[in-house]
Amino acid sequence: MRIIGGAFKSRIFRPGKNFKARPTTDFARENLFNILDNRYTFEDKRVLDLFSGTGSISFEFASRGCQNITCVEMDRFHYNFICSVIEKLDIKDAVKAVNGDVFKFIGRSIEQYNIIFADPPYELKRLAEIPDLILNGNLLPNEGLLILEHGKTNDFSSHPCFSELRTYGSVHFSFFTQKK
Repeated sequence: MRIIGGAFKSRIFRPGKNFKARPTTDFARENLFNILDNRYTFEDKRVLDLFSGTGSISFEFASRGCQNITCVEMDRFHYNFICSVIEKLDIKDAVKAVNGDVFKFIGRSIEQYNIIFADPPYELKRLAEIPDLILNGNLLPNEGLLILEHGKTNDFSSHPCFSELRTYGSVHFSFFTQKK
């Protein structure tokens, strides 16, 4: 895993050969952050990274100055990797890692986040539920942004909060804007 921009640009962390997560490609991540960099200043934003995997999205936000990031990952091995990178980058004050079930976290969280990024396994049976669970809950303020990474078989364009789709190879990012 390579951090592609910001203060930690070019730092590389190797999760090991037994790592099961499918990390967002560098190409897709770079293009996503080109979009976000043009829309936001990250210093004052609260970010939630769901299905964190390697934590690469959280680390990209932290590298760009975001000081309030929560990443949720269920797999204990992945969670431990995320914690080790947080330690190595010395960003314990900016990034909080949670080892737990994303769906339970969504149902219990009382925090609000300006940007939520979700990268579930593409074959996850409940993937299509994620936009409604987040947008119908209290996780995003008005005009808050949900970005859902998914494969080509999912189409969210008819969702009332859907705003755009970006495609980078086999990676699809559906953007949703909270409208309260």
